[in-house]
Amino acid sequence: MENTGNIIKNLHPLEVKVLLAYKSDAELTVEKIEKELDFKAGNGNQALSWLAAKHLITEKQRKLSVFFELTDFGRVWKEKGSPEERIIELVRSKQGLSLPEIAENLGLDQKDVGSAFGNLAKSGILTLDNAKKVSIAASVSRQTVEYLAVLRSLLEKGAKTALAEAGLPDNEKNLIRQIAKKRGAADSPFRIIERETVIWEWTAERDKIAAALENAGVSGSELGGLTVEMLEKGTWKNGKFRAYNVKVPPSRLLAGRSNAYVQFLEHTKDKLVSLGFEEFDGPLVETEFWNCDALFMPQFHSARDIHDVYHIAEPKEAGAIDEPWLSNIAAAHENGGKTGSRGWNYAFDRTMTRRLILRSQGTVMSAKTLPHAKIPGKYFGILRCFRYDKVDATHLSDFYQTEGIVLGEDVNLRTLLGMLEMFAVEVAGAKEIKYVPGYFPFTEPSIEVHIKHPQLGWFELGGSGIFRPEVTESLGVKVPVAAWGIGIDRMALMALGLNDLRELFSYDIENVRMRRGV
Repeated sequence: MENTGNIIKNLHPLEVKVLLAYKSDAELTVEKIEKELDFKAGNGNQALSWLAAKHLITEKQRKLSVFFELTDFGRVWKEKGSPEERIIELVRSKQGLSLPEIAENLGLDQKDVGSAFGNLAKSGILTLDNAKKVSIAASVSRQTVEYLAVLRSLLEKGAKTALAEAGLPDNEKNLIRQIAKKRGAADSPFRIIERETVIWEWTAERDKIAAALENAGVSGSELGGLTVEMLEKGTWKNGKFRAYNVKVPPSRLLAGRSNAYVQFLEHTKDKLVSLGFEEFDGPLVETEFWNCDALFMPQFHSARDIHDVYHIAEPKEAGAIDEPWLSNIAAAHENGGKTGSRGWNYAFDRTMTRRLILRSQGTVMSAKTLPHAKIPGKYFGILRCFRYDKVDATHLSDFYQTEGIVLGEDVNLRTLLGMLEMFAVEVAGAKEIKYVPGYFPFTEPSIEVHIKHPQLGWFELGGSGIFRPEVTESLGVKVPVAAWGIGIDRMALMALGLNDLRELFSYDIENVRMRRGV
């Protein structure tokens, strides 16, 4: 333990006020000292934390308190009436209704009506006869009135503040426990909240420190700084200032800087634009048509399984697909159309093609660019994609691709290999690269480019190839098109000297600042 003089010098005014306000036998909680000492929210926790760090208080016990908070769902109950209230009112005025008929009359979900009926039946208020008709039990009028009164009381009180379980009478406590949920409370009127209160007690050092404070005339109300107003009015002359410790280290100044990964993306964009490429971009939500069908991926392809592509729940489908592209692509799938291909020989589903999904590959934008592309022309995009995948050092389920196409009469495989080498060597900074034959439904030939990472070894940087005529001619292009889809996250992995893709999106600001270029 430090000597008393040093402790006094290092005490904050909040700590001083707590030391002088509470005797050695007092129990302390955050709520108690904030209320009784008129502290701002958060000051109580600061004061007790500092006192604990100086070993002036120690934890005595922890007390769990349960509160009930009215949800948005519960506020609807308060304004319009709970399902129980509305059901009873309806059954009183209209006899012989079944549960589905009650739901229809009230405009409620059958699930909510079923839950409300269960609560009322459990309380002996409603009954269900052999014909599955609901009625009010003959001898429970007092119970009905009491149940509804208790429920209404809870809704009214809950709209003003969170309800402490310890402060509720037994009838309200029993009912709120039935209708409240701890998790997934979106469809419950009350949410259960558990709060842990820490109770502190003084250590033996408290009396010595408090006595020293009183002898030194320290009250905790000393001024912490000199303001312009004090100088103008002269009030500083009558004030007592806190001691200033010139040895306290200053606050660290963190100058704003660009994120290393953002800088890398901008560098890549600048390089491609300087080579004459035009940038394209598009929505994250795409149709199966552009994401898959336009790329000659058969509708029975395994990559369309729910485990690879994320489907949109609402709305599920887009409107009409633009013509003549829909008819051209459908013909290419069924029999090759006018592309010279035999197609996939199946009946193309024109409903499935409108299904909405999250973009799973950047190549979707290459396909959408073809109908209005300039020839010769060069296009690229840095696109966010989504694909179900096991997350590890080289895989993410939410990732970026740099996607590009080059169109022209003289475009060939050599053109493509030159672009891949530029990405691997000049952008990613790889020392060793290799090309591996690959397969993609929309390119022939198809090539994968691999690079060697000093820690992770060889991994695929991306896929590429020459678009098949089923893709290009169906979208109105008659010249060769070289295309690639490179994992720009993986290029950054090499270029920034990282060993794990997840570091690119780290929440650790110190780790981010230590990266190259930051």
